[in-house]
Amino acid sequence: MSEEKIYYVLAFYLFTSIEDPKLEVEKHHAFFKDRDVTSRIYISHEGINGQMSALKEHALEYIAWMKSDERFANIDFKCHTYHEQVFPRATVKFRKQLVALNHNADPHKGGEHLAPSEWKKMLEDENEQILLLDVRNDYEWKVGHFEGAVKPNLDIFRKFPEYAEELKGTYDPKTTKVMMYCTGGIRCELYSAVMKDHGFEKVYQLNGGVIKYGLEEGEDKWLGKLFVFDDRLAVPIAKENRAPIIAHCKHCNAPSDTYYNCANMDCNELFLSCPSCAEKLSGCCDYDCTCAERLRPYEKEKQPKPFRRKHYYEEEAKRPDLVPVAPSVVKPE
Repeated sequence: MSEEKIYYVLAFYLFTSIEDPKLEVEKHHAFFKDRDVTSRIYISHEGINGQMSALKEHALEYIAWMKSDERFANIDFKCHTYHEQVFPRATVKFRKQLVALNHNADPHKGGEHLAPSEWKKMLEDENEQILLLDVRNDYEWKVGHFEGAVKPNLDIFRKFPEYAEELKGTYDPKTTKVMMYCTGGIRCELYSAVMKDHGFEKVYQLNGGVIKYGLEEGEDKWLGKLFVFDDRLAVPIAKENRAPIIAHCKHCNAPSDTYYNCANMDCNELFLSCPSCAEKLSGCCDYDCTCAERLRPYEKEKQPKPFRRKHYYEEEAKRPDLVPVAPSVVKPE
């Protein structure tokens, strides 16, 4: 009987000057060539932002390799274990910006970093008057967030500078304590700087994001699961996994924190569904999509994985044995 493989899922970032980021991309590809690694890593002149999974020993080799370079020695690697790779391939790319933002924010002038223990203590202090900001997307917020958090009502986060200016009409920028968090911490490096640029004086950010908080403090003050940008989609932030489900099925409104991509390749919407409704609609987001011409085969899975791209199944869809017949679904009144 073969020994079960253990994979490390790493999340990390660092703002540091990189003179030739494209050369670093090439170095990464060379390092990964003969190792069991998958990733989504972006490198720019301003630093590196990465998520990756790798066989345990190869992940440890990567961490040691990075820390041997003085530019990357201070990277804080956050680590979970998993039973398989969580990315489709090893992707390493050059990017002009690590975080898309229509504002020239300086990450070195952002909010004060709070360790998870300090963050928890501030949340527990009932005498503190705080604005707890969740700077993640709506689909991330739906499956999990901190108790009492506020989500900016934005369709795209490039508009965050305008939102920061609007907040001054509701909150006193001189006295309001602003606590900001995101998945791994990198967004807050810039968005907290935006808040400071707009006059907010007491700005704090969760060091290492929700990932680090879960690893060190567990689920206290947290509701639901954490959305992650890999095959797992939504994960508990701690091993105990006792946080209540706060998300609901799009179709029947039953509690559910399972995400699906619509099986209609021309839709591909990311939506929440309970297993029963997902099966009834063959993995589609609504009845109309079940009648679409280009449907991915529906496979009943306990933890469905995201579809890579709209064209991912195009070649398979041409095979008669894989083209699904439109399901017999009774359209709701």
